Amino acid sequence: MKRFSKRKRTQPGYPVLPEDFDAGDGDDTGLSADLERNEAEFRARFDNCFDIVFHRGTLSGGERWLVIYLASIADERLIDEQILKPVNAFGEARMEGRPLGARALDERVVTAGATKRSSDPKEIVRNVLDGFAAVLADGDDSALLVMATNPKQRGLEEPSSEQVIRGPRDGFIENLAVNIGLLRIRLKTARLKMEPVTLGELTQTKVVLSYIAGLADDSLVEEVRTRVERIEIDGILDSGYIEEFIEDLPYSPFPQVHSTERPDVVAAELLEGKAALLVDNTPFALVMPMTFWTGLQASEDYYTRWPVATFVRWIRFLFIFIAVFAPSLYVAVTTFHQEMIPTNLVISIASSREAVPFPAFIEAILMEITFEALREAGIRLPKQIGQAISIVGALVIGQAAVQAGIISAPVVIIVSITGIATFTIPRYSFASGVRLLRFPMLFLAGTLGLYGIVLGFLGILLHVASLRSFGVPYFAPAAPTIVSDLKDIYIRAPIWAKTRRPKLISRADPVREPDGQKPGPGRGRRSP
Repeated sequence: MKRFSKRKRTQPGYPVLPEDFDAGDGDDTGLSADLERNEAEFRARFDNCFDIVFHRGTLSGGERWLVIYLASIADERLIDEQILKPVNAFGEARMEGRPLGARALDERVVTAGATKRSSDPKEIVRNVLDGFAAVLADGDDSALLVMATNPKQRGLEEPSSEQVIRGPRDGFIENLAVNIGLLRIRLKTARLKMEPVTLGELTQTKVVLSYIAGLADDSLVEEVRTRVERIEIDGILDSGYIEEFIEDLPYSPFPQVHSTERPDVVAAELLEGKAALLVDNTPFALVMPMTFWTGLQASEDYYTRWPVATFVRWIRFLFIFIAVFAPSLYVAVTTFHQEMIPTNLVISIASSREAVPFPAFIEAILMEITFEALREAGIRLPKQIGQAISIVGALVIGQAAVQAGIISAPVVIIVSITGIATFTIPRYSFASGVRLLRFPMLFLAGTLGLYGIVLGFLGILLHVASLRSFGVPYFAPAAPTIVSDLKDIYIRAPIWAKTRRPKLISRADPVREPDGQKPGPGRGRRSP
């Protein structure tokens, strides 16, 4: 199985960095057998790093040794129990003729499980920065690297952006090893592959490509691997950085990579033949390819009974239409097509707008911007007061604006319903793109009326139909139409009826489960 390869930074336009830029100054000819020289070398590389610790020791036979670690990352208790005490005990109990060196330390002294040996100063520095402790001995030109990190991490909790009533309550955290473990717990198979790569010249962020061998197409895995490997940047701080580098069309408002904090969602996507990227220091995993329908599917759809899930899914279809077109339809009808409104409703709208000095288009734009500002303020304010401020602000501003005759009541109702509609979309990144589409639709409605709305709708439809995510049509399986896959789009078919994986995603192994598992009286009875 091909793994990520480490490539030299030689692309045009990329800043040329010194070879030892990430490690400090010094030659990279390898370690010396002289401990004093090695210590001087590493002290030069870690100059002005107050949290670096150089712990020196001498055995009873006179051999000198040195431990280098970062106090801000490494666990000093582990270093004391697994390195310092065993080395001192070895010096007192060892027999003559058994020199202290990296190999002897690894095989007979150090009790830690994760160890490796290296003679490359740059590799040693990178590992020390990653939480390893480097143990060097006089007379040996190699160092023993011992995993000594015990990172402080938050506990597993349900993601606040993807809460469910029924389903698992754990979510990814900022620790890559824990996130990999959450996937391994759900997918207990050796076919679950984890390919590592390091991105970022300065951050050295660990990224893991995950997929199930035999389910994910080799072409998809290779495409993801290629797009990730060509990323050239000084630092990766979140998976959002990677998402912008690997998507097919960066100018589209629709996300082409699915980001999620839920390990059950990633596991389910991997079982469909997709690939995922887990990034260190962020709880958001990236899953690809993504389709339009993925943005409207919640993990809870598959944990509740299928008639309820189907009904809720149709509610989302209705409200995504409201979220995009409701304000623009109001502006178009009240401005250009009053004859389409029943007489009583026209009279009611006209009376409510009698004292308003602005046209319907300006009203809608002002209220939409105000609503988005309140939403943003509610997110940025401290958690204890953010929700209260956003709710009170919306009520007070809306009521005061209506009473002052600046905004009409129907516009407040339309904007409120539109805001509620966007919250029914389960994927935040997808909902953000839908929110953005409201504004160009408003401009089209304010200038061309219903004709502008029709043109905007056709533009959105053509864009979505032509968009691709890692070679998969974004609107599939609706366009192109794949009848067998529609059972998980317009409806949520029962689990026992979903016998095939999506055709355009998993061609290697399309069968998910055997046919004939529909439940019923006597179907589960064992034969005598």
